[in-house]
Amino acid sequence: MHHVAPRRTVRHASASGKPADARDGIRRRGGRLTPPMRVWDVHPGYLSRRSLLGEHRELHGVVSILTNGLAGYAAHPETRRWAGLGWALRQRHRLLAAEMAFRGYRDRSPVRTRSAAGRWPEVFVDPPGRQFAILRRKHREKGDGRRGRIPLPRSSHELWAHHKYSVLARDQAACRAIGRRVSALRGDEGFDALALELACWLRRPPAEGEFRNAVAHLWGHVETGPSRRVEKLSPPAALRAAQRGARAGDAPYLLAQTALTELAAWR
Repeated sequence: MHHVAPRRTVRHASASGKPADARDGIRRRGGRLTPPMRVWDVHPGYLSRRSLLGEHRELHGVVSILTNGLAGYAAHPETRRWAGLGWALRQRHRLLAAEMAFRGYRDRSPVRTRSAAGRWPEVFVDPPGRQFAILRRKHREKGDGRRGRIPLPRSSHELWAHHKYSVLARDQAACRAIGRRVSALRGDEGFDALALELACWLRRPPAEGEFRNAVAHLWGHVETGPSRRVEKLSPPAALRAAQRGARAGDAPYLLAQTALTELAAWR
């Protein structure tokens, strides 16, 4: 059973032209500002509550640094890879906000940067496969309280099972092809390459028809037996209905789907 935190408002300062502070994701230590830690590339469903809200803060810090031209932090690797990619920062923020909303938080600090529409960073501070290893270490060190909505995958099969409907929402043929390829893997064989591939798929906007098909599959885990209710709803409304069903029921497979929140970030 998934427990949703009480609905809380989360607001972080957007770029304002004023010196950045802790609200912008930059912490003060001994009177000095320290640069942001990380904007993740893996789906935020894997992040603990603390890491999810932390990334939200850090992303606003990167936006403030880039928008306000804070030269002292412009050389940080996390800042440099997002330079000139305002649209991608906005889209990552939308993904964070969608995951936060599912967990009971309301975001009141939208990112409005829109430069270089459709482009994402071409480099990673750590590739997605390595990011999963970092999260596993965090979980071991901090205990169960550091776990996210989606369990960290222990194999390539589990990683694919979490992302299957997200890829289905983009390209049915690709979904079938990746599924066949993953079925031949054993354990964590090919994990890093698959993690990178899936992170790239989630950067692509869903296709309209494929979006509806993927939502229908999500809905199938909520309502058993034949039903035409989902067909009468718009795809975004059907997705919200699937989210409500996931929160209300005991559907662990559905709760472990990246599509449950990431599709909302594109609508």
